[in-house]
Amino acid sequence: MVTIVTKTQGPRPEDVRMREILRRNQGTITRIADHITAGGYSARKAPKPAPEASGLIISTGAASRPDTTAAAPSVRISVNGRVCLVDGNTGYQLHHLGTLQRRGGEEIFVLATDANGFIAPVAPEIAAPLGTLDGTRLSPSYGEDELAAEIGVRLGIG
Repeated sequence: MVTIVTKTQGPRPEDVRMREILRRNQGTITRIADHITAGGYSARKAPKPAPEASGLIISTGAASRPDTTAAAPSVRISVNGRVCLVDGNTGYQLHHLGTLQRRGGEEIFVLATDANGFIAPVAPEIAAPLGTLDGTRLSPSYGEDELAAEIGVRLGIG
C-alpha cells in the first residue's frame, strides 16, 4: 500500500489556475465550439422540450381484451395437466379448477382447494359441485375427455 503525503489540502494550484482561465474564457470557448459544430454545441446544451401526446399511441401496459358480450365457457385440460375453465371465444382462462397429477403410476384429478395445497383455491360455488371429483383416477375407459365432459356437466356448461 502506498501513502501519499502532501503539504496542501484541496486542489492543486495549477488546477485552480486552469479552472479560472476556463471560467473567464467560457464565452469565447462556446463561440469557437458553435463555429466548429455549426451551432450543435449550444443546441445540445439547450433544454429539451417535453414530449407531446398528440399522435402517439399510449399503452397502459395492461393486456388488451377483446370486447365480448358473453363468455362461452368450456373446460380445457392442457398438456401439462392444468384443468381450466376457459372462454371459448377468446381463449382466456376464467378459472383454474385443478391439475392432473401422477401418483403411484396413476393419473388423478386434484381439485384446486386449500386442503390440496393450492395458493389460489377455486371459488366455493365452483368447488361444491366438483368436490366429489377430487381424487378421481383416470383410466383407459375414463380419460381426460370424459373428465372434462363430467366437469362441464356439473358446472352446467356442457
